[in-house]
Amino acid sequence: MDRNQKPLDVTTLLLAWNSGDPEALDRLMPVVYNELRRLARRYMRSENPGHTLQTTALVNDLYVRLIDQKRVNWKNRAHFFGAAAQIIRRLLVDHARARHRLKRGGGALKLELNEALSASEPVQMDLIALDDALHRLAVMDPQQSRIIELRFFGGLSIEETAEALDISPATVKREWAFARAWLYHEMTSK
Repeated sequence: MDRNQKPLDVTTLLLAWNSGDPEALDRLMPVVYNELRRLARRYMRSENPGHTLQTTALVNDLYVRLIDQKRVNWKNRAHFFGAAAQIIRRLLVDHARARHRLKRGGGALKLELNEALSASEPVQMDLIALDDALHRLAVMDPQQSRIIELRFFGGLSIEETAEALDISPATVKREWAFARAWLYHEMTSK
């Protein structure tokens, strides 16, 4: 699904699913599954050649975990994709940590970050190091860490991030700029 196409349909289906309509889930899954595949492909393009995690496996794991979220009261599309962003991050980090253990340090998943950090040159970074940096940022400023997670791992726009966090787009822009600069410094100064 194109990000700008029918976002209210996803919200409507999520709310119907919350209300116990089993048909809503059947209608929702093909719509969100395509967007989840798009997100997964975005991450897979960033990986080094020879990675073992496949797009389909990432989407299937994400899909299973999202469907298993029985206690979540979905508010809207942004809330749903915000949860997906958290799960994507956990799945990628878990995979990277497992590879790291298996290869004794040589198998860390590398991501190429350029747009996310506004670097003029792409920055190759270890996903485990990125996760560690995001944990440090969360201690200092949980909202900035969440903004990075939603924008980078969830692929949410400024407006969608603002909606998911219930803050203004201007706040998201300001916090996003600061958090990117902090993260870029953390990831390149070592």
